[in-house]
Amino acid sequence: MTFCQAESQTPFDHEPPRLPPPNRETARTPDPDPIRIYVACLAAYNNGHLHGAWIEITDEAAIWQAVQDMLAKSPIEEDAEEWAIHDYEGFEGAEVGQYFSFANVVELADYIRERGALGAQVLNYYGGNIEDAQARFEEYAGEYDSLADYSEELTEQSGLEIPQSIAPYIDYTRMAHDYEQSGDFLTFRVGGSVHIFWAH
Repeated sequence: MTFCQAESQTPFDHEPPRLPPPNRETARTPDPDPIRIYVACLAAYNNGHLHGAWIEITDEAAIWQAVQDMLAKSPIEEDAEEWAIHDYEGFEGAEVGQYFSFANVVELADYIRERGALGAQVLNYYGGNIEDAQARFEEYAGEYDSLADYSEELTEQSGLEIPQSIAPYIDYTRMAHDYEQSGDFLTFRVGGSVHIFWAH
């Protein structure tokens, strides 16, 4: 991920239409791992017992019921009331706090199902703020092999007429570096692709 600002760089003033962000429903990717959390009984944990349950994230009520069922089977029956999230899977690198509310967990899981690994990177950039992360997708510019490829596309869309004799000598890699330094773009790498967002 790159986000830099250079005061001497003139901001890029040609903005092509924003593109819709990747749609996980139509993208040809393997089915993601189940999104789930491991909830532990704290009474058991504090008394030297590992007791808990993996719970797949569906809705808040289902999670609460699964936790109550887990606590009812605790080896420390009289004090089995408190719980904590001790592990999690399928969140694509987004962080789940030990004492996240189940409402927060469901909201995060829904966001990850919609946005995937790219969404997790954007979310982490915004410190876990889902509202800010979702708003950033309104500035999505597209998926490319490199920022240099996007620089070439921007140049072509700008309407500049470049003579064919000069075109092979244009350094789009250098141009991409200047764009990075300008602070006009946020870039996130997922797999072999670079996802580009306008930063203003």
